[in-house]
Amino acid sequence: MTTTTVPREDTADASRRETESVGGSTLNVFSHAFLVLWVILAAGPLVWVALTAFRPSTEILSDPMGWPASFHWENFTNAWTEASIGQYALNSLIILAGSLTGTMLLGSMAAYVIARFTFPGNRLIFMLFAGGMMFPVILALVPLFAVMENFGLLDTRPGLMIAYIAYSLPFTTFFLTSFFRTLPTGVQEAAMVDGASHTRTFFQIMLPMAKPGLVSIGIFNFLGQWNQYLLPLLLNNEEESRYVLPQGLASLAVSQGYRGDWGALFAGLTIAMLPVLVVYAVFQRQVQAGLTAGALK
Repeated sequence: MTTTTVPREDTADASRRETESVGGSTLNVFSHAFLVLWVILAAGPLVWVALTAFRPSTEILSDPMGWPASFHWENFTNAWTEASIGQYALNSLIILAGSLTGTMLLGSMAAYVIARFTFPGNRLIFMLFAGGMMFPVILALVPLFAVMENFGLLDTRPGLMIAYIAYSLPFTTFFLTSFFRTLPTGVQEAAMVDGASHTRTFFQIMLPMAKPGLVSIGIFNFLGQWNQYLLPLLLNNEEESRYVLPQGLASLAVSQGYRGDWGALFAGLTIAMLPVLVVYAVFQRQVQAGLTAGALK
C-alpha cells in the first residue's frame, strides 16, 4: 500500500487562493449592492417625476407614490400651452446657442495659447482661471448686477449670454488647457514650417485634434447653463415672456401649486429634463472618451 503526500506549499497556495476568491466574491457583492443603491438614489426621483406627470392631481394628492391608473397626456398639453413651457424652452435655447458658442470659442482659444505658448505671465493667467472656479458665484451677484445695469444689459439676452460665458469660462479654460498640453507638438510645428498662420493652425489642425475634449466640456457647459437659475433670476427678471426654463418652472411651481394642477407641474419638470437626458445619451461615449483621453496619453 502506497500513500500520497501532498506538499505543504501546494496546500498553502490552494488555501490562499480560496481565501482570495471568497474575499473577491464578498467585495463584488458589496460593490454591486452599492451600485444598485446608487442607481436607485440617482434615477429614482427622475422616474417618479416622469410617472407622476401622467397622473391627475387628485391621484397625486391621494397617493403620491402610486402608479398611474391611466395616462393623462393632457398634463403635457397644459404645461406646454397654458404654462408657457414652450416659450421658456425657446428662450433657453436662444440664450444657450449664444452663450455656449461664445464659451467654447473663447475658452478653447485661451486654453490653446496658455498650453502651447510660453510668455511672461503665462502661469499667472492660468492660475487666475483656476482661481475663478473657486470663487462662489453668489459673492459676485451685487457687482455683476451693478456692471450690467451700467452697461444697459439688464433683462436683455446679450447680457445673460455674457454672464453665462463669464460663469463657464474658468472651468472651460482649465479643462482644455490640460487637454491641449497632451496633444503632440510635432503636428503644430510641421504646420508652422509649411507656412500656416497661427489662426489656421489653431482652427484647422489643433482644434479638430481636440474634439474629444471639446465635446466633453461642451456637454458639461450645456448642462450647467441649461439648468442655471441664479443668474437669470438676478439679470432677467423683468419680463415673464423672457424667462428661461428654470425660471419658468419656478413660476409654474407657484402658479400651478395654487391652482392645484400638480400633473401639469410634473409634466413641465419632465419636459425640462428631456433635452438634458437626450444630449447625454447621444454624446455619452464622447464624454467618456474626453474624460479619459488626458489620462491615457
